[in-house]
Amino acid sequence: MPENAVKGPASYFPSIEKKYGRPVSEWLEVVRASPLTKHMELVSWLKAEYGLGHGHANALVAHVRAGGW
Repeated sequence: MPENAVKGPASYFPSIEKKYGRPVSEWLEVVRASPLTKHMELVSWLKAEYGLGHGHANALVAHVRAGGW
């Protein structure tokens, strides 16, 4: 793996954009705008409301909760 390879939740971002057709910045805003606060509540909500897969939803929530852009 290259030294500058993206790791962690952000490694899912290219596939999220490709699969769901929206930029990651929009998905991150969706997560931030939600009134839900618990990690798994947010993951479940993204899956139910937007049809995201578990890994993709988890990556978005983890990134936001870690203070990511």
